[in-house]
Amino acid sequence: MQVFHGLHNPGIDALLKTGAVGVLPTDTVYGLVCRAQDPGAVRRLFTVKKRDANPGTVLAANIQQLIDLGMKARYLKAVEYFWPNPISIVIPCGDELTYLHQGKHSLAVRIPDSVDLRAFLEVSGPLMTTSANHAGESTARTMQQAEEYFGETVDFYVDGGNMGDRQPSTIIRVVDDAIEVLREGVVKIDETGKIHRG
Repeated sequence: MQVFHGLHNPGIDALLKTGAVGVLPTDTVYGLVCRAQDPGAVRRLFTVKKRDANPGTVLAANIQQLIDLGMKARYLKAVEYFWPNPISIVIPCGDELTYLHQGKHSLAVRIPDSVDLRAFLEVSGPLMTTSANHAGESTARTMQQAEEYFGETVDFYVDGGNMGDRQPSTIIRVVDDAIEVLREGVVKIDETGKIHRG
């Protein structure tokens, strides 16, 4: 198990490309992550999380990464004006991505507003993420708290300091022409799609 300080370390990407599962600071909270293109790593992530049939969120640097992953361009182009932002959008997807969506036939995806994180994702490719905690417990605010949850069951930790003041992303889906807010997070969105900050 390795510890890194900040995302600017090629060792993190090298580990991810071998199927590693780790904890790193996202644009919102600490996340348990692995490469979204790696079915084996995704299965392991869900095992570490101790949660079944409840997929996480795919983070990507841009829409093209999500299209390359196997998501439909028409769904992504329809909502791209929301990004980059701490807004996760539930997008329909097919059977070829069952290992990610766990039979739900939809996935929450996000292009984060953090320039550093997007630069990291440009290199790593899209990441499957879920909050850094076991099901039913509060999300880790620090790397040390994440270590208390996961210990040696993950391959690496990235220390991003105390993120206790961060809110999770807002989760929405588009139903017909209206916006349905599934979880209100750091930004507010009304049913017309207008974003309200703070």
